[in-house]
Amino acid sequence: MRETPLFLTRIECPVCGTVNEYETIRVGAYTEGERDTDFCPSYIKWRNPKYQRFHPLLFFTAACSHCHYTREFNGKFKDWSHDNNFRTYRLKSIKEKHLSNLAAADSFIKLVGGFLDQENYPDETAVLKLLLAAFDELLNEHPSHLDLGRFYLRVAWLFRHSGSGPEEAPVVTRPRAVEDIERAIGDISTWTAGFGRNIEYLQESIAAYAEKQAASDDDRIPLPELQAAVDRLSEIQAECENILRGLETRLSTLKTSADVAVSLASGTSFHDYASFGEFLVKLARVWDGVPRNETEAIQFAVKYYMMAFEAGKEIAHGNQAIQAAYLIAELSRRTGDHDMARQYFNKTIKMGQEFINEIRGDRTRTALAKKLLELALAQGKRNLAEAK
Repeated sequence: MRETPLFLTRIECPVCGTVNEYETIRVGAYTEGERDTDFCPSYIKWRNPKYQRFHPLLFFTAACSHCHYTREFNGKFKDWSHDNNFRTYRLKSIKEKHLSNLAAADSFIKLVGGFLDQENYPDETAVLKLLLAAFDELLNEHPSHLDLGRFYLRVAWLFRHSGSGPEEAPVVTRPRAVEDIERAIGDISTWTAGFGRNIEYLQESIAAYAEKQAASDDDRIPLPELQAAVDRLSEIQAECENILRGLETRLSTLKTSADVAVSLASGTSFHDYASFGEFLVKLARVWDGVPRNETEAIQFAVKYYMMAFEAGKEIAHGNQAIQAAYLIAELSRRTGDHDMARQYFNKTIKMGQEFINEIRGDRTRTALAKKLLELALAQGKRNLAEAK
């Protein structure tokens, strides 16, 4: 008799207090094939063939059975009760917003939570749990754009795994102008994130100088005037973020009204819906963070990876930054944005060459940097050929 590849982990939900038993994958329970150019495994093979119908990403997130609060199932979540920063500064706001959404009629959380069924719809449930995790992450005052990028990239992998690629998933005919508006808003969002990071850097620099000035009685630089200017910049940045949120809400309405000639994904039914694609179309009207096919999932991933990369807070110098730049480039290429892909392939190559030169002698980190550099060079050439 083969050993089960899963074991149960008991964790109390931080939002509603329900103690859930989450299925956890044992080390070595499955093997993967070579990875695609966006790091998606080419195939998954469970050691116990009974589990072959489950994609490991089904267990990547943990959703509360009662309130459907969902997070990535990692060490931080397992040990959340000992995370003072989470409990003190984040939990109260998340709890209030999550439960408020859950209580609303036809809310996103309530709608999605009621359709989770990993026994009968394992791939669909894996997608929905990742979308719940993205929704809950955005309830944070300062959401992790890097995590959001990772979640949406995995949604794209699941679409590919289930055969719901761009050709088979819901196809929406939308005016080009709407797509141009969406891209422009995305570019402004990325710029605003970088603008905010530069303001923080300026604030830190002024604070450091103030300490030095106090020690030396050097009053040649008017600190009050500098601080007032920085405060004004912070107000402008906050105002930009508020305006952007309004633009994104209006964009959602515009996209919904502009959608025509929807062709739903073929395949088996999903609960009472003709297909999972039909259900996703409905969800997209409830929350504009729902991708309806692989291409849209990739576009969301690019958006959040770019915000994380340009802000610079979450991504470490070196291989992590190189990989993020590469993913932005490769994912942009896959969606046909060849100009964006070219820009980020060039950034990846430049960063990779500089980092390899910087860490000469460190074989482990050099090997990964070289691999990313090779991928960027190869896919960069492919992008140029496709752009012609």
